[in-house]
Amino acid sequence: MNKSELIEALAQDINLPHREAAAITNTVIETMTEALARGESIEIRGFGSFVIKKYDSYEGRNPKTGKKIQVQPKRLPFFKVGKELRERVNNGK
Repeated sequence: MNKSELIEALAQDINLPHREAAAITNTVIETMTEALARGESIEIRGFGSFVIKKYDSYEGRNPKTGKKIQVQPKRLPFFKVGKELRERVNNGK
């Protein structure tokens, strides 16, 4: 499912005009993005949580040249699936 399909599903499920469903979807995504950018975590019970993982600097290799490079420390979002979602996916329901 992509963003357009999510907007369409929201519009149909609660009988909203497409424009309003798009505004709601964009607001939710933007709010979550801003929270993660601030380093906050997000928990949606029954679905999962989004956290920021911090990675230290390390020595890597350029895949084209094989030359060693220093990779800078970074923070990346990570999704941890919730129990209910994991069970639904595993059971195919």
